[in-house]
Amino acid sequence: MSAIPRLPLTRNIRRGAAPFSRAEYEQADGYLAVRDTLGKVEPASLITLIAASGLGGCGGGGFPTGRKWQLMPGKDQRPGPRYLVINADEMEPGTFKDRLLLEGDPHQMIEGIILSAYALQADHAYIFVRGEYLTAIERLNHAIAEAEAAGLIGENILGSGFDLSVQVHGGAGRYICGEETALLNSLEGRRAIPRSKPPFPQVNGLWGCPTIVNNVETICNVPHIVRYGADWYRGLGVNGALGTKIYGVSGRVRNPGTFELPMGTPMRDMIEDHAGGMKEGYRLTAVLPGGASTAFLMAENLDVPMTFADMAKHGTRLGTGTAIVLDDKTCPVGFIANLQQFFARESCGWCAPCRDGLPWVERTLKSIEAGEGRATDLDLLLEMTGNLGPGRTFCALAPGAMASLQSGLQYFGPVFEQHIATKACPWT
Repeated sequence: MSAIPRLPLTRNIRRGAAPFSRAEYEQADGYLAVRDTLGKVEPASLITLIAASGLGGCGGGGFPTGRKWQLMPGKDQRPGPRYLVINADEMEPGTFKDRLLLEGDPHQMIEGIILSAYALQADHAYIFVRGEYLTAIERLNHAIAEAEAAGLIGENILGSGFDLSVQVHGGAGRYICGEETALLNSLEGRRAIPRSKPPFPQVNGLWGCPTIVNNVETICNVPHIVRYGADWYRGLGVNGALGTKIYGVSGRVRNPGTFELPMGTPMRDMIEDHAGGMKEGYRLTAVLPGGASTAFLMAENLDVPMTFADMAKHGTRLGTGTAIVLDDKTCPVGFIANLQQFFARESCGWCAPCRDGLPWVERTLKSIEAGEGRATDLDLLLEMTGNLGPGRTFCALAPGAMASLQSGLQYFGPVFEQHIATKACPWT
């Protein structure tokens, strides 16, 4: 029996090497939670356990996983098919944590699916993977085949009477598929656009049936919570936070990458201790703490703990927990314009503010960056952050895009003004 882990999600990952086979995974106590649970523990008690652990959604929102599961009607209330869908459509710029888990330890993902599906009494599970993640898709399919051969997936798993099919689905490559209802539309073979809510997927999801959609990292936590308990999980965090988190850093740091750390680790510790600090000749100006759709956190606030609540106190979001570093030799206007170009291209076009507004924002920012901006552009951009903000669009794509722009106008206003006054970018 292996020691009780402090960093459970990455303990089996061998960077630069092939992931564990099923046999190797089982030698490291893998699938023990499945063998000790299926047919021996009531499904409802698993949901209670996950709720007690405080596990939050790791895709960016942080919504309590147990509460989400509790919203799914029981099988006696809604007989018929029930689905578990794993959101592995990792297209948020600067985010690559789920790829690490999918490629580095696919059997952990499969074990989490089996336990979660059992708790929800779901008959079918789909892993909706970003289509460009070819290695992840290959390794997941191989792990599923190994699990099926061992009787861990299929009919009457381990004699428990529980049946489960698991299928990998490669997405068509649109950012909007990260929104859970657009993902479900795509999985059904329809146009990837968000659905109106309510009804929520827990009640009326895939093909009109009860469905739970969870992020990769969320589900990978489940086997460890089942194995070691809610109190163990809650005790892993620091600064009042619970569990661990796979954080990431990209930009001009010495050691960009992903790091499993206690939830609540200060941003400064991650960047300086784990990412090695800034490369020689560069200074950190600001950070997007949770991918491209979060607001800037300035250099003087790096000691803030990386939690959803603490980031909110500083006017931003933890998001996916993958930080994008802005350095002093990168133009903030060009940086933000590049992000807006991405979001404009990825708009699904379903609602007019997003479809028409984001390309307009992109063109205006590029005009300013090229030295062709006008003084009135700044007031119009600020107005657009309100017009495309929360509650003004059908989903959260455009409001997310506005986070970097709105905070950029707040913190880098003089830089925008200098571009317009000198009709040139000071960084070129």
